[in-house]
Amino acid sequence: MSGEKPGEMPGELLTPVPDEDGAPFWEYAARGELRVQACAACGELRFPPRPCCPHCQSFDSEWRRMSGRGRIWSYVIPHPPLLPAYAAHAPGYNVAVIELVDAPHIRLVGNVVTAPDAPIDSVDPARLRIGAPVRVAFGDLPRWVLERS
Repeated sequence: MSGEKPGEMPGELLTPVPDEDGAPFWEYAARGELRVQACAACGELRFPPRPCCPHCQSFDSEWRRMSGRGRIWSYVIPHPPLLPAYAAHAPGYNVAVIELVDAPHIRLVGNVVTAPDAPIDSVDPARLRIGAPVRVAFGDLPRWVLERS
């Protein structure tokens, strides 16, 4: 396995490699819940997860459930793909930055797809627009589907 990075297998798409702070995010996602870390002292939401609150320096945290609704804040259609495993999906796949409706300062990265387990190239790139409403869809990973507006 020379040259491979954690979460990368030859010919496979990247998978998350949770650290101690982010592990609860992935555990909730496996149960179909989108949760974001919050400071238990001052209530500020934070992402990515980390041990200390950047606002009040408390080490106490909790995980708050989000509605799963968001908007496309930004996106890219990679030409060519950056990793060989993505070549079969190029140039039709997207990588989107999603701003959560519940917490506009929280942005998550993922793919916009037609269904939870659909391929990452299942949405026609012409349908993507900045500000388009999306909702989370849980399959192997949290992904995003376009909502009708």
